[in-house]
Amino acid sequence: MKTAKSSLFLLPLLGLALLAGCNKAQEPTKPVASSASYLEKIKARDKLIVGVFTDKPPFGFVNEAGRYVGFDTDIGRQFAKDLLGDENKVEFVAVEPASRIPFLQSDKVDLILANMTVTPERKDAVDFTHPNLKVAVQALVPDASGVKQLDDLATRTTIVTIGTTADLWLTKNHPDWKLLKFEKNSESLQALANGRGDAYAQDNLVLFSWAKQNPGYRVLDQKLGAEAPIAPAVKKGNVELRDWVNVELAKLGEEKFLLKLYDQYVRKELSDDTKPESVIVEGGKWQG
Repeated sequence: MKTAKSSLFLLPLLGLALLAGCNKAQEPTKPVASSASYLEKIKARDKLIVGVFTDKPPFGFVNEAGRYVGFDTDIGRQFAKDLLGDENKVEFVAVEPASRIPFLQSDKVDLILANMTVTPERKDAVDFTHPNLKVAVQALVPDASGVKQLDDLATRTTIVTIGTTADLWLTKNHPDWKLLKFEKNSESLQALANGRGDAYAQDNLVLFSWAKQNPGYRVLDQKLGAEAPIAPAVKKGNVELRDWVNVELAKLGEEKFLLKLYDQYVRKELSDDTKPESVIVEGGKWQG
């Protein structure tokens, strides 16, 4: 008898519960709160983390005072200023050519500004923004060298820096050539100066700069492959940061910001008749 009374008492409660459930079902479903965007993540951290070179003047290097400076580095500071309101809210992380992509993939940096040439293989691994520079790969040899053209290197030793476009191109197109590889650009150039190889293959802007600072070397006229764009890079799938950088480059292009950096860092490294538009890509507008 007690059980029956309990059951009768529970029925109204069950009905109320079912009614409440029906009313809930009729209410519009609230969307699940989305996770914070990547830009919000950077703002919450109050710091933009950028991978840069430390031994590749005039693009990324450390000056006598121990300060990160250069064409790419100053772009990173401008990005921090426009995103976070202060150009000093940037943390620079030193990268080598071979570590640029792994650092993005492992979230050690938000962005790579380290003179990275856009190639099909790299586009499979990272997302590139619009370009900021253009470049071709050439080879540097001592003035006294008997090497006159690229094919002369087939029977000699060519120095490359691991992970550079020159390394990738020569490995793919001339697998039978003898390559001497180093991790750092500075190590490769020192190896050439010490006579450990017959030539150093690298982005031509780097070679022109080094040859001007170190008389006794010349750059071969022939290019290893076609002229190609250089661009900042973000982690694969980070569309939000990629698109923000593209908008930023377009805005800076209106201010001729890259031309200012060219005049500050690059112009003095090249011959007087070099046209800025043959080096920089203002506003991200690549004409390939």
